[in-house]
Amino acid sequence: MRHKNYSLAQLTLYFLKLGATGFGGPVALVGYMHRDLVEKRKWITEDEYKEGLALAQLAPGPLAAQLGIYLGFVHYGVIGATLAGISFVVPSFIMVVAIGALYKIYGGLEWMQSVFYGVGAAVIGIIALSAYKLTIKSVSKFNLSEIKNKWLLWLFYLVAAFITVWTQNEVVLLFIGAGFIYMLIQAPPKWLNQKANSLLIAGIGFWNFEWNSLGNMAWFFTKAGAFVFGSGLAIFPFLHSGVVNEFHWLNEKQFLDAVAVAMITPGPVVITVGFIGYLVSGFPGACVAALATFFLVTYLQFFRLLTSKRLQRINLSNHLWMELLPQWLERLQVRLW
Repeated sequence: MRHKNYSLAQLTLYFLKLGATGFGGPVALVGYMHRDLVEKRKWITEDEYKEGLALAQLAPGPLAAQLGIYLGFVHYGVIGATLAGISFVVPSFIMVVAIGALYKIYGGLEWMQSVFYGVGAAVIGIIALSAYKLTIKSVSKFNLSEIKNKWLLWLFYLVAAFITVWTQNEVVLLFIGAGFIYMLIQAPPKWLNQKANSLLIAGIGFWNFEWNSLGNMAWFFTKAGAFVFGSGLAIFPFLHSGVVNEFHWLNEKQFLDAVAVAMITPGPVVITVGFIGYLVSGFPGACVAALATFFLVTYLQFFRLLTSKRLQRINLSNHLWMELLPQWLERLQVRLW
């Protein structure tokens, strides 16, 4: 392993600063990490960064936070991953809890509402731009030759978009099924090899909470962290379907405010789950929502991927997860089949 030229304290302070001052959402945050850690400070190599980005996109949950966890793991193992993840999330978590408290106290005041609704139009623009960038990176560029080459990915993309818009929900089985179908086509198991060519797979309320609500929140936000792939922006439709439509914890305006909080605070945009949790069940709700989304599933699952001997032998030179998935499964099929 390459000799490390930075201390654990320096790494922790860097992610603490990034979590407190890094605006712009997941695309911007992963760019800041590359600029600061690869180009300027040279703490991380280009290959290490690409490997981390690829793994972060392979695993469900918030993209920027998982990349930070991986970069902390590179030279300092479990303790580095833990400190990097916590220091990256904690500053923005404190901010959204404070905003949540002010929102419950002064939510009826005109100046407080202006802060949130004034950024509403900008929020839509930012999400649209981020979605465009993520589409280019995860599917293909918008030119005819690349679309022809990645026609199957575009088919999954358009079908998933249509069903999501039509049902107003994220259908988890749809995403899992798309990944499984792509595996069968690109890296079929040995027992399917002969059939593969003919197969077509088409108030402030700081401590006001109810234990039952905390249990429902823990389960819902655990699912949000476990089944939503891509950047942190991808989680908002899933949150809306549960928070507004299913459980009725927030109304439409409150949810828009939660999205606005994600955009006007630094750090990972997914930390707005802390704001949502606070509005529902005070500080305990904020803690449960954040822990369920970031650590109870996402961190443990991602760390399991990092420490897997099978994944360590995979060539992760390409960071587009839709291209990496077949390669990964093809190497795993020796053990699976």
